[in-house]
Amino acid sequence: MSILNVMWSGGSAFASVHKVHRQILAQVDPGTPVNTWLLKGDVRGCSADIGQSREWHLSSAQLKGKHVWTLLKPWLQRRFYQALKGTDVQVVLLDGLGTARALLPVLKKLPQLRAVVLFHGETRIKAADRTLLRQLPPAQLTVAAVSQTLANSLERDLQVPVVTLRSALDPTDFRSRLLSRDQARARLQLPVDDTPVVGAVGRLVGNKGFACLIEAFAKALEQRPQMHLVIVGEGQARTALQEQISRLGLRDRISMPGHLDDAATLYRAFDWVAIPSLEEGLGLILQEAVLAGVPVLTSELAVFREQLAQAGWYATTEDPNAWSAALIQAFDVAPGQVAEDQSAVLSPGGTWQEFCQAARSLLSCRQ
Repeated sequence: MSILNVMWSGGSAFASVHKVHRQILAQVDPGTPVNTWLLKGDVRGCSADIGQSREWHLSSAQLKGKHVWTLLKPWLQRRFYQALKGTDVQVVLLDGLGTARALLPVLKKLPQLRAVVLFHGETRIKAADRTLLRQLPPAQLTVAAVSQTLANSLERDLQVPVVTLRSALDPTDFRSRLLSRDQARARLQLPVDDTPVVGAVGRLVGNKGFACLIEAFAKALEQRPQMHLVIVGEGQARTALQEQISRLGLRDRISMPGHLDDAATLYRAFDWVAIPSLEEGLGLILQEAVLAGVPVLTSELAVFREQLAQAGWYATTEDPNAWSAALIQAFDVAPGQVAEDQSAVLSPGGTWQEFCQAARSLLSCRQ
C-alpha cells in the first residue's frame, strides 16, 4: 500500500504549502511508500521531492478546463485514471480545491482509493464544488484544513464536515537549523550590532500586506530612526513595492533580498517579525518566528488569535497608522519576554505532538 501526494504546482511561490505536506507525510509508517505528482511546474525551486516525483507539466487552462480544454477534460481525466488504475495507492493527499477539482471526478471511479483534500487558505467556493464534494461518500473523502479558523469557515461555505489539522513544526529539528544572530545578520548583509531590525517573510503579493507595512515603517522611523526592515520573499508585487520604497526615500532602510531557500534559518537576525497579512489559512511564519525565540506582531486576524490568544501583539489590518504605532511600541518593551509569553501560549512541543497524531490518523491506510 502507498500514499500519493498530489500538488498543484512546484516553484518557490508554493514552498510553504510543500513544507506543510512534507511535515504531514513524514508521520506515516516508515514502511509506507509515498510518491508525489506535480500537476504544474517542476521540482526545481521547491521541496516537492517526496518519494518519486512525476511532473505532469499541465497548464492552468488545462487543469481548469478553460477554452478548448473544456472539451478535452475527459481526455485529461482518462490520463489520470490510467495512471492510478492498478497501482497500490490507497490514500491520495490533494493540495487544495484546484487539485480536488481535477482529481476527485477520477477518484469517484476508483472507490478503493481514499482522498484527503487539504485546504491551506481561503478560496472561492462555487456551487459545483459543493456538488463535487458530496459525490464521494464520507468513507472515501475527508476534507481538512490547517487551522480551526479555516475549518470553521470552510464548513460554512462547503456545507460538509471539515477536519482540523493545525499545521506545526518539529521544534527540535527547526531550532537545530537556526543560525546565530550574527550569522543570520551577516547572511542578510545587515549590521552585526544592536541596530533594531524588523523582519517579514512571505510571497510579494497584495494579500500579504507589505505595502501597508512599508508605509507604517516610514512613519515609525520618525520616532525610531535607527530601525531597519527586511522583507524576504519574491513575487509579482516586487516592482510596486520597490517603487514605493524609492518614493519614500527608504532604500537604505529597507532590504528586499528576494526568495531565500534558507529563510527559515535566519529569524534570529530580527528583533521582531511582522506579519501584516490580509488573510491567512494558518501563517506558518508565525510559528517559525516563535520557535526561533523572536516575538511577532501580526494583523488582527482570527487565525492569529487562535494561535497566540492574549500573548499576541496585533495591529488593525491595512491600517498604516495602527501598524506604525505598534512598531514604535514594540521597541519600548523587552522582546525576549514577549517571545517567551508567545511561546508559552503556542506551546510548540504540545502542538507538534497533537499535529503528529492527527496527521497519522488522517493518512492511515486502515481507515
